[in-house]
Amino acid sequence: MLFGRKPSFSATDAFPLSDAVMEFDDSSAGSRPGRRALDGFGVRAQRNLRHEWVAALSMLVLYSAGVAGLVLIGVADAALLMRVGLTSAAGCVVFLLLMRTARFQNMRHRHLRLFVVALLAGGMLGVVYAAPVSQILLGPFAFLALSFGVFTIPRRLLLWFCALFLTAYALIIAAHYVERTDTALLRLEAIHWMALAFSLPAFILLMGKVQRLYRSLYQASRKIKNIQEDAKRDTLVGCFNRRYVLAALEEQKQLADETGIPLCMAVLDLDHFKRINDDLGHLGGDEVLRTFSRIAQQGVRGGDVFGRYGGEEFLLIFPGTSLLPALNTCERIRAQVENHAWSALLRGRVTVSIGVTQYVLGESMLEFFSRADTAMYMAKEGGRNQVVVEEPVVRGDSLTRDSGADSGFSPAPT
Repeated sequence: MLFGRKPSFSATDAFPLSDAVMEFDDSSAGSRPGRRALDGFGVRAQRNLRHEWVAALSMLVLYSAGVAGLVLIGVADAALLMRVGLTSAAGCVVFLLLMRTARFQNMRHRHLRLFVVALLAGGMLGVVYAAPVSQILLGPFAFLALSFGVFTIPRRLLLWFCALFLTAYALIIAAHYVERTDTALLRLEAIHWMALAFSLPAFILLMGKVQRLYRSLYQASRKIKNIQEDAKRDTLVGCFNRRYVLAALEEQKQLADETGIPLCMAVLDLDHFKRINDDLGHLGGDEVLRTFSRIAQQGVRGGDVFGRYGGEEFLLIFPGTSLLPALNTCERIRAQVENHAWSALLRGRVTVSIGVTQYVLGESMLEFFSRADTAMYMAKEGGRNQVVVEEPVVRGDSLTRDSGADSGFSPAPT
């Protein structure tokens, strides 16, 4: 998807070289900057903390609602609900305080999940010890807590946690026996413990297969995203490739026709590139192309689209930009290329000629592209190393160009 809109590129007779556009030339990025790794204090860590906080709070609310249901049907007294509320509030306060510590913020996602699961399980066991009748809620919410961490916590770690949970529950039953709790409740607790002892490990082992499937799907999804990103890139210079930049140009043309926002395009061509290849060889020429691509990409704005059209020719699309800002960007790129410290083996400087123009609503892609391309050739004929602007004449305008004159083209000051 380009620019958040549905891909709308299709070959048309109004678009130059439309048949060639549809041919995928196996252009892919051999290397591109990786995604910036975020540390424990980065955006990703903060987002993980918020997710764990919301999940823990949601389960506490559900558990409190279950206890409130027991109170409503007369199985438990209101004091139990008050204890659960106080315990939940204390747990929330502890979690919020820990979220502000550097050690807690630097925890990995799986460790955060394990902490949340342990906090919930410990709170429920504390409620069961205080009010044995609440054991009816322990089983369902134990499964719910484990489900929360089954996709991120390793299976072996979950099995160890399950063993600790069952051991703690057995100790609570033993404490109730010592305290001579109701015999019927003790039998019910023993039956409940046996049910959990069989079902929880089986659930973890079964969900281990789901976990492996989830990881396989996640890895496949990442590979697909990488392939999609590689398909947009030129394997030699690392910028967008011909297919992508032409599709983006077609889409922005449609967007300009629909909304009336301005659209500009520039054609950039390195001067005397054959001489550069003769001086440095083809490998050196490739390095010049890569360096130029890097300089140009650093000089454009975030929403601009820079791509290689072919050979030493590049396209630069300015969505939602009028002619003057586009001209300023092109002039900045030209100056940066001219002032760059190129190889001493070159007989001359590396310079670029640029032609830039603005889209006229309703015109064909051929007219739009040809105007920018012609402006670039005018820059070549005018001495190279300059930016030439072709100011379009709106259809129906009473002002027309003089026949045979070059008044439509104006070189930018260098």
